[in-house]
Amino acid sequence: MRLAAILVLAGLVGTVAVGLAGTLLPAFGHLPAIGAHGPSLDAWSRLFAMPGLARSAATALALGIAAAALSLAIVLLVLAAFHGTRPFRLFVRLIGPLLSIPHAAAAFGLAFLLAPSGWFLRLLSPWATGFDRPPDFTLVNDPLGLALLAGLVAKEVPFLMLVALAVLPQTAPAQAMEVAAGFGYGRMKGFLVAVGPRLLPRIRLPLLAVAAYASGSVDMALILGPTGPPPLPVRVLRWFAEPDLTMRTIAAAGTVLQALVTGIVALAVLALEAAVRRRLAAAAISGRRRVEDRAARIAAGALACLPIAAIGLGAAALALWSVATAWRFPAAWPEGWSLATWTGLAPALAGPILTSAGLGLAAAAIALLAAIVLLAGAPPGSRASGPVAVLLFLPILVPETSWLFGLDVALSAAGLTPGPSTVLIGHVAQVVPYVHLSLAGPWAGLDRRLEPVAASLGAGPLRRLLAVRLPLLAGPLLTAAAVGFAVSIALYLPTLVLGGGRVATITTETLALAGGADRRITGATALVQALLPFAGFALTGLAVRALALRRRQPVSA
Repeated sequence: MRLAAILVLAGLVGTVAVGLAGTLLPAFGHLPAIGAHGPSLDAWSRLFAMPGLARSAATALALGIAAAALSLAIVLLVLAAFHGTRPFRLFVRLIGPLLSIPHAAAAFGLAFLLAPSGWFLRLLSPWATGFDRPPDFTLVNDPLGLALLAGLVAKEVPFLMLVALAVLPQTAPAQAMEVAAGFGYGRMKGFLVAVGPRLLPRIRLPLLAVAAYASGSVDMALILGPTGPPPLPVRVLRWFAEPDLTMRTIAAAGTVLQALVTGIVALAVLALEAAVRRRLAAAAISGRRRVEDRAARIAAGALACLPIAAIGLGAAALALWSVATAWRFPAAWPEGWSLATWTGLAPALAGPILTSAGLGLAAAAIALLAAIVLLAGAPPGSRASGPVAVLLFLPILVPETSWLFGLDVALSAAGLTPGPSTVLIGHVAQVVPYVHLSLAGPWAGLDRRLEPVAASLGAGPLRRLLAVRLPLLAGPLLTAAAVGFAVSIALYLPTLVLGGGRVATITTETLALAGGADRRITGATALVQALLPFAGFALTGLAVRALALRRRQPVSA
């Protein structure tokens, strides 16, 4: 099993390495397809001559740092204020539905809320704002990227919270907070100084993944991001799509620049995490207890409601627009209701839905098998942030723009025609880390005495895995598969690049509407994209419940 795990890890690392190599060579002037046989720095000189390049790179840099910092702050404050309470258990139940909504659907929902003619201003107009027509100011696609930052934080907080909850038992929070309370600390400061410093290293890699996604996001940036100029990943995508093939070398240089930007973001986030840990350690010995923290808990509660409200109300706005006949500003509700949009779109969306579902199921199944092999072959006591974990997370730590275009070149050179099979390669590479992350906690938490007992009865390693461990982990396995399916459904850039524009999924169809189509069509398409992962989680929940009921039944003679 150890050899199989090494091969799976080598496959993941090799996929990213081949993609990076396929990007670096054109960036330095070697692209035989257009007659370029470098080395040359011509692509770099042309890249740096592009107007607004510094602004695009600075936007990507700021978004990565700000989204990671805000997401981490919200997760820490909400855990400190509410962990173990009844409201917190309700919040945890909402994490699954929040995670199941893809980034593009969440971005469209937020745009439908925050736009000058969006639902938020409609609810306040004209009685509170005095507006009887949409105001002439920019709330979406703003120059500073604040709407994009809000969307990124709303989507990344549930992910980071899920990861934190998975590793939190390793820090023994209840015992640590009892000790802190014994020393006179209030609830929030007690959690922060007693649990925070031990929790932060355990969520370091997911935090870096959040930063990498935020700095290299394409799908959300196309919908919510600034347009003059757009963030660097969006410009790279447009350079690659240029019909002039000489632009490919500039785009390749742009992807290398994006990788450098994400590297700087990662260093800044690591420095931030270290500073927070030092600050919390210093606070523990400062002598100040801060017993009264009611105001801070109210503020943390408001922060916890922000992602729920943003994504939940956004999904409601999508649903309303999808069944609206007409909805003129400043009316708070549509003037009429109709299913005409759905019936008209059904034939056109049937193909993309089937393609998305097929790719999602295949990617989830392969990724689940890969995750099982990796976990079964991992050395005992391997650390969650060790070198192996870094290699495992590589496909989501390196910005996808920096290796997908190179991978596309490498696959074409190997004779593979762009299509569903090449798209599946990119999906599996990005789905495996998330499936592994979802399964690692339950895998480590299984009673370690069971396998020695099975071994004493003569069961070999493979039989112990198949007959003991996997049946006991049936629920977590189904949940991990649902996570993989949801991640695959949401992937945009791998589908677009590795499919050569020939593979239409519900996500590519949704993003094709980002230029401003009929809001009713956009709402219906984005809602379908959100419902597919939700259906996966719902079916998984039913299956897990059925398994639990079956195990409670008495064994008959």
